[in-house]
Amino acid sequence: MNGATVIFYLLAAMTIGCGVMAVSTRQIFRAAISLLFSLVGIAGIYFWMDYQFIAAVQIVVYVGGIVVLIIFSIFLTQQSGEKMPVQKMGRKLFSLLAVFCGFALTIVQIFQHTFAKTTAAPTGVTVRNIGEELISLDKNGYALPFEVVSILLLAALIGCIVIAMRTPAEAPKEEVEAKRKEEIKVILPKEEEILIVQEETGGIQ
Repeated sequence: MNGATVIFYLLAAMTIGCGVMAVSTRQIFRAAISLLFSLVGIAGIYFWMDYQFIAAVQIVVYVGGIVVLIIFSIFLTQQSGEKMPVQKMGRKLFSLLAVFCGFALTIVQIFQHTFAKTTAAPTGVTVRNIGEELISLDKNGYALPFEVVSILLLAALIGCIVIAMRTPAEAPKEEVEAKRKEEIKVILPKEEEILIVQEETGGIQ
């Protein structure tokens, strides 16, 4: 095992580990930071594959754009240190089922695809070639996946805002009780103040 293989496994472990932390933690700010490092790990894999332009786009668009926008959405909608409410068991099971279906579909596509060897010279990874492939509508084009990814990013941003915007009814019971006690302390005077007022007024309240 050479150094390049070790670097690949480290980047892959960083990407997968931070991705798992992003979907498992209840701290929404920590989830955003974990997503940030997961995307940085993907950019590192692109650099490892010698795709500098794709890695730069990954950092500029996703790390510097999407994640920063998500973090700003968190700060604008709620306090970053608050925990998200515990999800119901039905939602957890549905999420696990969706993950399993996506993983199974990916594995099936990998095993059904025939990876044929070729002796053709590799295509140069230039901005022109990447742009032509992204907007191409032929068999090897990526116009449709490019638009689908755009819709996915929009759905992820809307989901982040919905998760971050928490109504008072969804607040934890501990926070509600603490706020009620503070309101009662503000409304009701202290016992010492009541005694002083009674002494000054001769017992007349």
